Amino acid sequence: MSRRTAYPILAVATLVPRLAVVLHERSAITASFTEKSDTFALTFVHSGTYGMVPGEPSAYTQPLYGWFLIPVYWLFGRNWVSIGISQSLLAVVTTWLVFEIGRRIVGARWAALAAVVATLNPYLVWHDVHVNREIVDQVCAAALVLLTLIIAERPSKKLALLLGIVTGLSILGNTRLVGIPVLCAVYLLWRLPRTRGAAAVAALVLGGAAVAVMPWLVRNKTNVGCFTLTTDGRALWKANNPQTFRLLSSGLWIDNVSPSSPRPPAPNRITPEEAWGYLVKGRPDVAYRLYPNECVQMSFYEHLAFQWALHHPGAKAKLAALSLQLLWQPSVIETGNTGTGGEVDLGRRVIEPIYMIALYVLAVAGLFVAPRPFAVLAVLLLAYQSLCAAVFVGATRYRIAWDFLTVLLATAALAYAWDWVQARRAPREPVRT
Repeated sequence: MSRRTAYPILAVATLVPRLAVVLHERSAITASFTEKSDTFALTFVHSGTYGMVPGEPSAYTQPLYGWFLIPVYWLFGRNWVSIGISQSLLAVVTTWLVFEIGRRIVGARWAALAAVVATLNPYLVWHDVHVNREIVDQVCAAALVLLTLIIAERPSKKLALLLGIVTGLSILGNTRLVGIPVLCAVYLLWRLPRTRGAAAVAALVLGGAAVAVMPWLVRNKTNVGCFTLTTDGRALWKANNPQTFRLLSSGLWIDNVSPSSPRPPAPNRITPEEAWGYLVKGRPDVAYRLYPNECVQMSFYEHLAFQWALHHPGAKAKLAALSLQLLWQPSVIETGNTGTGGEVDLGRRVIEPIYMIALYVLAVAGLFVAPRPFAVLAVLLLAYQSLCAAVFVGATRYRIAWDFLTVLLATAALAYAWDWVQARRAPREPVRT
């Protein structure tokens, strides 16, 4: 199957279900399910400030998704049409990238099947058209896997630098991926011959990541006050405190921490998000007067999280085990106001588990028959996601950007089984006497 044939088919398979969901969810796309990046992008379009409150530059979230939304809002406005269509088109790019990865593993026809199966993940179809940063995480994830495989086959310094930039962008989309450039560099050192060229390729990957990330770090140091990827230390604390296990085990999310939880001393008691809330309520004087020093607040919450984990290793280990369960369980874990209703609940509790259980079973078999270099890379990347869940917290939305790896492993198992069946059916040459 050529690209000329596959690409249109894959685009249709990606777009049709997503646009159907866009039409069904049109009243909710901008009214619910939103996150901080949406506010950042809207504030930038209206005031030129990348933050939550005009005139107050912020680093209170990862920037990549907000950067994606800015031109969309600027050109087409913030509405269900612009968000739904732009994110559906970005999903098409991810599908094409998965196809290109699959071509190198199982051949073009099976790669097309893998790309279709990956893009028709029931949860992904719904999630992709709502305001969520995982839509850019998926593109970065697929791109870095493809580039890593290509460089391992045909070393190229230019592609190594490009891979580094892509891994840097993935960090700007999700700060938990800060170790991904190192993982890719180590993998390439394992795959490539032990020469200076291999070391140069690995160094270029790390250098490219630094090039991509450094402007954001310098901007934060200059405009916010600290050299950091994000000042949202409260998110780390919400995932690591005495309340977290009880909340998660009872079906709630980490945002449901008690209002009486620890706060930094005045004048840094409220978060940038809470300051924005005062602005929305028509109280800009309070928003500006109480706007915190984000760096001080970040240090306060990170210290609480680290101290809790340090002094309660047993509780942290128990929480890490629960986080791993939530990351890999077939059913969908909710992470806030993600909608309810017959179709949504049916998808979360029945359709998605059936889909994922089948993939998990086939993917385990695929580990033994997929090309070894890809299987190793997939295991490393999925293990890294597990480590992130153990440190932070696990949820379906955090896994979804990497589920294409599971699909590709499962497809390798199907391709192997198909070839085995065809070989058994093939007529045997008669034995000549």
